[in-house]
Amino acid sequence: MEPKLRFGYLYDFRNPAQWRRPWAELYADILDFAAHTESLGFHGAWVPEHHAADDGYMPSPLVALAAIAARTKRLKLGSGIALAPLYHPVRFAEECAVLDHLSGGRLEMAVAIGYRRREAEGYGVDFSKRGSRTDEFLEIVTRLWRGETVSFAGRHFRIENARIVPTPTRGRIPLYLGGFNEKAIARTAKYGDGYFGNLDVVDLYVEKLRELGKPPSEGRIRIQGLFTVVAHDPEQAMDELAPYFLHVNNTYGEWLNEDKAATGVNDSHMLEPMTLDAFKQSGILNILTPAQAIDSFRAMRAKAPVEHFMMMLPPGLPPSRFVKYAEVFAREVMPAFA
Repeated sequence: MEPKLRFGYLYDFRNPAQWRRPWAELYADILDFAAHTESLGFHGAWVPEHHAADDGYMPSPLVALAAIAARTKRLKLGSGIALAPLYHPVRFAEECAVLDHLSGGRLEMAVAIGYRRREAEGYGVDFSKRGSRTDEFLEIVTRLWRGETVSFAGRHFRIENARIVPTPTRGRIPLYLGGFNEKAIARTAKYGDGYFGNLDVVDLYVEKLRELGKPPSEGRIRIQGLFTVVAHDPEQAMDELAPYFLHVNNTYGEWLNEDKAATGVNDSHMLEPMTLDAFKQSGILNILTPAQAIDSFRAMRAKAPVEHFMMMLPPGLPPSRFVKYAEVFAREVMPAFA
């Protein structure tokens, strides 16, 4: 039986210079919005990770998730994604286990290797070795979560008799991996409970599961639709929201092009900075009516058994101004997938 499709929001906690507000005020408003989405019936709150970004893109997702956990009771919580090469595996395993208990067993993590050289260098990590470092990280973390005492001697980590107390509430923490190229998806199939990313990579994920002798039905799929919004008046919503989503497009475009060969993304159409007018005409910001959104999600599910679709709270826009869009989605789209 296929899982039901659930919905949530990603919170990057950015504070762009052109709309800058006091950080504590911004953080409090985002936490209020996340709590409100729970009352509306949304199912997830996800926090990504980047470092040294001028707009303050969240560098500490576990801390932000702990704050969301304290304000909510039911939402699933997790990274979307955390940069695995920048963590020590024992510390990561411990902190996730503690957060899992604090949240009442709601934690579901997603990790990937990252694509920005400057982030790795800022942590003293060899950017060219981040894949093999992540493989060792995943081996250690998953064993610790299972309650094992772990000794490990690898190229990147050497540990003796490591164990964590407490272990996760469920004996494990659901783990998703992100990425776009063949190596990343092979890693996802080997270590992860599911794939976190784009719909066009799902077929490759299924292929890699089969190569490992794993039933494709066991692979869980989460899709990010960061540029998807539902509104009754798409034209009005475009005028209101485009400047904020343009900031998202342009910063990702700049970052992805820093070390483009490392991303595994070949289509440059959505990765280039552009003007506001060009962005409005590009089709990147996908503003749908409720009926169009229902049709779109049903078509997506016909292609793959997606369990969760993740949108975003756009940075710079006061969260109170985005509440109406979340409410339309909850009231007129989510009931079709209940």
